[in-house]
This record gives sequence, C-alpha cells and structure tokens, in this order.
Amino acid sequence: MFPVLDPQSKPARGLRRYVGLIEELLGLSGQGSCVQLDAPLSAYLAIDGHVPAFPDRDVALLWDERYGWAVAVEARCGEDLLVLGYLGGPVVPAPRVVARYVRRVLDGGPAGSPEPEVVPAPDLHDELAAYAPVAEAVLAVG
Repeated sequence: MFPVLDPQSKPARGLRRYVGLIEELLGLSGQGSCVQLDAPLSAYLAIDGHVPAFPDRDVALLWDERYGWAVAVEARCGEDLLVLGYLGGPVVPAPRVVARYVRRVLDGGPAGSPEPEVVPAPDLHDELAAYAPVAEAVLAVG
C-alpha cells in the first residue's frame, strides 16, 4: 500500500478523473461518489439501477488499491455493503472495461469472483497520474 496522497498531487488528480470518466460512461451525475486518498486508496460510486438478484437494494461500485473494482449491494439495517463480485485483472483497468462490467452485472450477468484477490500494482501512482488532467497553461499578459 502507498501512503496518503496529497490531494493536489498528480496521482490524486488522476484518481479523481479516472473515477469521473467511469461516471460519465455510466451516465452518473457524480453526486453519489467519493474518493478516499488515505491508505488504502479507494472510491465509491452509487450506481443507478438494480441487480436482478437483489431488486430492492441499491447498487454500488467499489474500488481500492489492493483489489481493484467490485460490485456490491447495500445490506439491510445499515450493515456493510455486500460484495457480489470482483472484476479481477489490473487494479486500474480502462474506464470502458469497468463500465462494461457494471452493465453486465446490472443485466444479470456474472459479477466476477466473490473472493478478493490482491493484485500487485507497483506502478499504481504512475497509472493514476496518467489520468490526471493536463494543467491549463497560464498566460502572462504583459
């Protein structure tokens, strides 16, 4: 695991943009999401729709730096989320891969492995930094 990220660092900005790209692909507003910069890095996205096996429960998409992406449903009585499955593969897959995964699960397809598998990501900060928006150039007016 990596240490806490400075919110203005390139990896932190990249993580926020990466999550934002997934939200866009899923047609989400971003109002039901958060990114955690403390170790372990993580993200939560509230998903519109329901999983056929749990039609009365809200769906969430979870990410963390150890296991990557997972689909979960809200448990009853304020308990923790119930993880249905993990996407597997790289910790930072392309946003379109994550969006396809979510749509598949919402359509009743397999959610992936129910058990998390630690995915080594020695270059995680570099992978996240690659998603950081390019800083706008500041023009000096003289």
